[in-house]
Amino acid sequence: MPKVTVDGIEVEVPNGATVLQACEMAGKEIPRFCYHERLSIAGNCRMCLVEVKPGPPKPQASCALPATDGQEIFTTTEMVKTAREGVMEFLLINHPLDCPICDQGGECDLQDQAMAYGRGASRYDENKRAVTEKYMGPLIKTFMTRCIHCTRCVRFSEEIAGVDEIGALYRGEDMQITTYLEQAAKHELSANVIDLCPVGALTSRPYQYEARPWELEKTLSIDVSDAVGSNIRVDSRGREVLRVLPRNNDDVNEEWLSDKARYQCEGLVRRRLDKVWIRKAGKLQQATWQEAFQAIAAANPGNSIAAVAGDLLDCETMFAAKRLLGAMGSSLIESRQTGMAYPVDNLAAVNFNSTFAGIEEADAVLIVGSHVRWEAPLVNVRLRKAAKRGAKVFVVGPYWDPTYPAEFLGEDAAVLHDLPDHVAEAMQGAQRPAVILGGAGLVAGALQPALALAEQWNLVREGWNGFNVLHMAAARMGALMLGFAQKGGLADLVDAKPKVLLALGADEVDFGRFEGSLKVYIGHHGDKGAHAADIILPAAAYTEKHGTYVNTEGRVQFADKAVFAPGEAREDWTILRALADTFGVSVGLDSFDELRDAMIAEVPALGLDGLADYGSLPKADATAKASGSIVYPIKDFYLTNPIARSSPTMQVCSAELLHGEQILEAAE
Repeated sequence: MPKVTVDGIEVEVPNGATVLQACEMAGKEIPRFCYHERLSIAGNCRMCLVEVKPGPPKPQASCALPATDGQEIFTTTEMVKTAREGVMEFLLINHPLDCPICDQGGECDLQDQAMAYGRGASRYDENKRAVTEKYMGPLIKTFMTRCIHCTRCVRFSEEIAGVDEIGALYRGEDMQITTYLEQAAKHELSANVIDLCPVGALTSRPYQYEARPWELEKTLSIDVSDAVGSNIRVDSRGREVLRVLPRNNDDVNEEWLSDKARYQCEGLVRRRLDKVWIRKAGKLQQATWQEAFQAIAAANPGNSIAAVAGDLLDCETMFAAKRLLGAMGSSLIESRQTGMAYPVDNLAAVNFNSTFAGIEEADAVLIVGSHVRWEAPLVNVRLRKAAKRGAKVFVVGPYWDPTYPAEFLGEDAAVLHDLPDHVAEAMQGAQRPAVILGGAGLVAGALQPALALAEQWNLVREGWNGFNVLHMAAARMGALMLGFAQKGGLADLVDAKPKVLLALGADEVDFGRFEGSLKVYIGHHGDKGAHAADIILPAAAYTEKHGTYVNTEGRVQFADKAVFAPGEAREDWTILRALADTFGVSVGLDSFDELRDAMIAEVPALGLDGLADYGSLPKADATAKASGSIVYPIKDFYLTNPIARSSPTMQVCSAELLHGEQILEAAE
């Protein structure tokens, strides 16, 4: 490992490190615009200039210069200071004075570095260049006159997202960044270029002119749009969530976020349930909490009561529901709304055991019944990294564009029992083979055959477990850990014909199967569940309560409360606590802390800050067979949950990006 000296401080750096990285290891701040830790090196902004000896007597771009043994690096000499001032002066030659109206104001790298490293005044008197606005879709607002040609957006689209949609036209001062034929950017991670842009050239179209960063209350939370559990920051003002940004977590989402996770928050203030409703003579009528509880009590369910948990629920709500039903003598609880019924006695068999970071190391991957790009876009980013390192990827299921080389083996799940020889050879010969089983694969009965393949290919070995199930619901693993599931799935609840059915944010259930039950919907949006309900009790959304979530790799994470629920809506666990009094049973939970302590006492793994240990894989049932055409459950990436379906931006994305509809502006 080479040793270098940075401003008199000797540091040892890894082989292959750059001078910029060496300076940062020595605690020195190096300005930059084009350089980004997760992107390839471009070396085109020249802001990271330093003086290096031995070497030519001129400043050098530290981002593109390898650190070698014995180098002396100087970051504060007069030469470096003058060079950086010159670079900043050139960058500002054509940059407009938009700071008062620019959405990047207060979070702008160019602003910060102009103050820290720039000259006091400009010597440029010529006219500034102007570039026409480019249309990049409903999410990205462009002001290309501000662009400094750092090319971060281009490199992100090509290298991370794997979609070559953004590039450059012309040369020199005439260079322009644009999308292909000026069409919308259509991939699921497109809005990450907004975070990457160091100036105000690419900003958020839905958030335009909404707020300044210093006005916002910032809350750490967890995304519930899929089962990845992306770490997010919720920015709110008053009682309204204005935007959601990614937080850096290398083990989960790195620093990226899917477009749905970022923009579904608009739906939090639309189509909200903020009052109690009771259905009378076929029509929902406004009521009071007391009237609703009296109507539920009048059903006198005894132990004939069931609960179905939705996909966005926190663990505390499900535990409170389980405790309530247990006190009433019922065990009719289920979280798999659409009717899936796979064994849940060993959670290692339904967990993403390789972990997200670990799947990057796989050298052969078999995906069964999963449209990974829609079900978990950030897992697809990890698989793309594995493919770029040489991993062979095979897919059982209908075709989708994975953004990396992959061989599709067929749409029938029976292919698992007769895989081509080259697939079996690749999996058996791999050092780190992996199988990823999606929801469509579970429905097709592929769990046991996949476990059999895991034994045959030795997927579990020292330091590696290559058997993975990719869930789509943020609540799924937490629900399974709490035992919120029946052996026969939702069918067991239907067969029991409960007098009262509690739908806890459950919007994907076929409520027609519960025709004789009193359907009580406890949720936050007027979606499918509310339309079918006899009684509606307004509850809090994920940003309006504290909660524990477990992602598909078994990682336990905690989200904080950002804003208060609107109107008469209450946190879910308080509604369930009040129902306990209505039914005359004791649950012993009078505060959120008591609830959480009781939950952790029953399931200690939910008190962890990290990955839960589910033990070893079970033995496969050799007699089980997978069969039938695989049908992916997600038909529209942008509209998979009630919050997203209520978001105007997600509706526009669905119409324009997926269905090709032309969205006209008001003036048109």
